[in-house]
Amino acid sequence: MTRLSTAGDMQDTDDSMLQNEATLYEHIRLQADKGQSLLRVDKFLFLHLQDTSRNRIQKAAEAGFIQVNDRPVKSSYRVKPLDVVTVWLDHPPFDTTIEAEDIPLDVVYEDDSLMVINKPAGMVVHPGCGNFNGTLVNAVAWHLKNNPDFDINNPEVGLVHRIDKDTSGLLVIAKTAKAKTGLGLQFFNKTTSRRYNALIWGDPGQNEGRIEGNIGRDPKDRLRMAVFPPESGIGKPAVTHWRILRRYRHTTLVECVLETGRTHQIRAHMTSIGHPLFNDARYGGQQILRGTPDNSYRLFVQNCFKTCPRQALHARTLGFVHPETGKEMNFVSELPEDMQKLVDMWEATVEREENR
Repeated sequence: MTRLSTAGDMQDTDDSMLQNEATLYEHIRLQADKGQSLLRVDKFLFLHLQDTSRNRIQKAAEAGFIQVNDRPVKSSYRVKPLDVVTVWLDHPPFDTTIEAEDIPLDVVYEDDSLMVINKPAGMVVHPGCGNFNGTLVNAVAWHLKNNPDFDINNPEVGLVHRIDKDTSGLLVIAKTAKAKTGLGLQFFNKTTSRRYNALIWGDPGQNEGRIEGNIGRDPKDRLRMAVFPPESGIGKPAVTHWRILRRYRHTTLVECVLETGRTHQIRAHMTSIGHPLFNDARYGGQQILRGTPDNSYRLFVQNCFKTCPRQALHARTLGFVHPETGKEMNFVSELPEDMQKLVDMWEATVEREENR
């Protein structure tokens, strides 16, 4: 599937779409791949759009808001190879211009070509659905507002990769087109070095392992990613290597190394082997998944959840070759306070058992 353009999304569509107006605005344009199998257009859009229900898509089709090859179609239309599917709405697309905002940044390194930033948990990286300001990109725009050669709205500069809102850790920002191209190639060719620390539920048993499984949108929950067999043809190939750093009572601290950088990769991969990240609400880790839940243990885990109220995942290291100088660049971010306190709490359980 080729995303020809996305001017907006369907998050705000409702019954008012049935009141078709004379003036419509194109919001989404997708082109089916050459190998596209026959697939209902409502399902095609459901699989390729985020935060949109199939019911809303069907209502849009009923209102004449969905077209294929410039002709309105019903939900039952079957998308064929190279079909161009468009979604039209009765209001203009949202303004996606990124504005500079005075938001503090933890800049680990900066030169004329790039910046390395230590992102706190809770900060969205880029404006999107439900988060149109207050993001890391808005903060970068402010930080570089006096740089005449940098325009945050120019896709040739800026973010090279992303991490989730509630994941903390290191990110690199390109300040020039040459830097973004050079860094982008390194991420594409898997020559960067990225290591994450995660606290997971349970003990995988082995000291290290490798998870291979395609990652794609979960058809039952659009906000989650699911893992599919590599031979399934569903989703994008993904590989995560992990090794144990420390075993605790009912949880384990692991280091994860990414070969690929898919959305929610570590979170989905660890869940797929039965070890969700601690307090990862999206993947079920906010429940007591290991241990006998007597009153004292339940209280302890609840206190852990309050101490680190997000998935226990931190992008600890980042390494790459500087796109201008050719120098090896390596950065380390120690665990942030909330995750360090969480690890210390579980460490104390081990010490108590050893002293019995």
